[in-house]
Amino acid sequence: MTWIAPWKRGPVLAALALLLGLVLLLHAWIPNTGGVGSLVENLLPWLGVCVPVLLAGAWWRRSASAALALVLPVTVWLSLFGGLLQDKSHPGGDLTAVSHNVSAGNDDPSGTARQLADSGADLLALEELTPQATGTYEKVLAKAYPYRTVQGTVGLWSRLPLSDTRPVDVVRDDVGPLARTRPVDHAQDEVRALRTTVATDHGPLAVYVAHLGSVRVLPSSGFWTVSRDFGARALAKAVAAERNERVVVLGDLNGTTDDRAFRALTSRLSSAQETAGNGFGLTWPASFPIARIDQILVRGVRARSAWVLPGTGSDHLPVAARISW
Repeated sequence: MTWIAPWKRGPVLAALALLLGLVLLLHAWIPNTGGVGSLVENLLPWLGVCVPVLLAGAWWRRSASAALALVLPVTVWLSLFGGLLQDKSHPGGDLTAVSHNVSAGNDDPSGTARQLADSGADLLALEELTPQATGTYEKVLAKAYPYRTVQGTVGLWSRLPLSDTRPVDVVRDDVGPLARTRPVDHAQDEVRALRTTVATDHGPLAVYVAHLGSVRVLPSSGFWTVSRDFGARALAKAVAAERNERVVVLGDLNGTTDDRAFRALTSRLSSAQETAGNGFGLTWPASFPIARIDQILVRGVRARSAWVLPGTGSDHLPVAARISW
């Protein structure tokens, strides 16, 4: 019968649509051999791009089975990311926090500092600071931010007093034979995270600033995340031991919150972008962002709004959030 023909057409397209839906639905079950599972989760929202491609193929083949099979990936994708398409921001808030990986290769740290100061942030976290550029940031930001702390390659500038500041060890001492793949500006013994207490009108707020290890795509080992994953576990352990109920984590985590490496962290904190933002808030690379690897995570306080700031001289975009008690 002629009405049966559309259901027989496009079996490959139907199979691909079902496979896409299963990858979205069961991504946590994908083995992480060679970092495959982690890589898929960092790019998970982009799998939605496959839907219109498969839909166009189904239309071209006049395949009813392929079109029906697409219901699965569409449903799963919307359940995972549909909420991010809504504007969840609310007016108000007690302070504004901004985080920015300013990039070691930034040719205009002075301009970047002025641009960030104009954002009106009460707390300004900077990552990937270099000894050469740190002095410039300190000079330009001194008037707007009377309080600051710099620990290694990360720093926090604040309009409010800081105390109980200390480095947080998120750097793996031994990265084995892959050590040579790390950038020369990221020495193994450097400090890449800090913890400090911000004195607010509502009481003390624990703030962490972190720049976790880089990830690499290597011919021999695939998606290499050893350094990053170690840092994620160390940061999660520090947050778990934090006695202050109110916590804000700012920084370049070199991974999205969908990445399994951050489960111990995201199980204790919520993403400002996911709870109070509008859209995916992609931050890297700045020229054509494909992932949000720069995060603002909170516990014990509420994000009222979250957004991405315009680009500076860095290869990352700054992220901001308005936080309330």
